[in-house]
Amino acid sequence: MAAAPVLTEPTLDLSWLDLYEDPTNATPGKKGLTLKEINLGRYADSARGGGDMTYRLRGATPRPGAHRFGANYQSKAEVWSDNCLMLYEEAVQRQWSSARDIPWDTLGTLPDPMERAMCQLSTMLTEVEFIAGDVPGQFLAEVSAQDFEVGLFLMSQIMDEARHTEVFRKRALANGGGLLAQGQNGLRTLIEAKNFTEMSVLMHVQAEGFVQSMFRLGEMIGHTDADKRIFRMSAQDESRHLAFGVMHLKYVLDTEPQRREEIHHYLDKADGDGGGASGDVQLQEVFESLCILLGGGIDKFDEGLQKFLVLRKRQVNEYMHRLEVAGLGDRRQRVGPLLAQFLD
Repeated sequence: MAAAPVLTEPTLDLSWLDLYEDPTNATPGKKGLTLKEINLGRYADSARGGGDMTYRLRGATPRPGAHRFGANYQSKAEVWSDNCLMLYEEAVQRQWSSARDIPWDTLGTLPDPMERAMCQLSTMLTEVEFIAGDVPGQFLAEVSAQDFEVGLFLMSQIMDEARHTEVFRKRALANGGGLLAQGQNGLRTLIEAKNFTEMSVLMHVQAEGFVQSMFRLGEMIGHTDADKRIFRMSAQDESRHLAFGVMHLKYVLDTEPQRREEIHHYLDKADGDGGGASGDVQLQEVFESLCILLGGGIDKFDEGLQKFLVLRKRQVNEYMHRLEVAGLGDRRQRVGPLLAQFLD
């Protein structure tokens, strides 16, 4: 008969109890215990150390032998934006539902050209917003855990864009129209972006900026309460994405000024095809649908055309203003001719 195994008392290693001598107490603020309140001491972004290609979050003690998980952005400047903490909290607090928060019962019956024009615009925006969620998702796994707030913000943006894709598809199918002609002439530069900053400058600052200018004119484009609400709610989300991109670009230019010409090169490519997502308004169907909606019908196309030119001018000048805020004001002298004609 085999001898019974000898039981030994397990050896405990409680060294983790004494990792830190100074305790950390985060105190809730007026809006609760937000990321701002826990951004303190050794856990603050200002105390960020070098990345180590593991999932170690900022402030945690490294574990010897921890597995790497592949290439990621080790430099803070490659992804950081000083407002990402606030923008994530705002995104969490201002989520809305396309099923419940849009007054779909107010659509009513629109003249067929108006309905078809809105459906054509919605078709284009469904595709644009799908890509706007897909593209940052491709970079999410590359963000270091040292900059986890950026990752949280990108997750909130993907959720925003999913809701926009959903709401514009619903609009196209809700009132007798349907999905019409496919768009996307000017979004290839987003899909082909090779690094985070290239993606952010082209998507957040340029492409989404042009879309945001359109959303903010939703009161003119939309002819029902439902349409106006769709544009209004989407615009509040888009503002966060723009704010992130502008401040990321500013951080890059402040901390790595040698990248200025590199960023100009990214914009040279996008401006050359009509301005990123704004290139979609060069498509005949989208251009005509906007003119019909802005004018109020086919018989008012000329009036709509004049309003479209105002929209285009506003898009381009707001784009220039965002670049100036970020520290790239010299872009005004390099912008492509398709956009330069609309500059003040």
